[in-house]
Amino acid sequence: MSICILAAGKVTVLAGAAFTLAWTHSVERTRWEEHWKVTPAGLQVVEARIQGSGAGMDPPEESVFRDGWWVYAPKVGPQPRLLLAASGATGGGWTLCAEGRCAVIGARPADPAVVTACEGQR
Repeated sequence: MSICILAAGKVTVLAGAAFTLAWTHSVERTRWEEHWKVTPAGLQVVEARIQGSGAGMDPPEESVFRDGWWVYAPKVGPQPRLLLAASGATGGGWTLCAEGRCAVIGARPADPAVVTACEGQR
């Protein structure tokens, strides 16, 4: 399986049936990570981790504090694609890693990205 990233007018393909999406919150400057998998129904988030709270990013009540992170399983169904906006306010973009290979996307303002399972891969 592969993950396709459309950003800056080009497609990047990362091999793998699972990936981690990470970024820094623009106000709190706190790290946020989500672990996703490619399923027949679409992209499914299986776990989220936040290193802090505040400014609209409070972890849900069922979160567990473990090794410096608030960890929880988001209650969101499979997504056909992820649309990632780029505000330019974080000092960096989104980092998407799969099977040891990473891509930084949306590092510049107004440089949005779309993440999908590559066609025919679901």
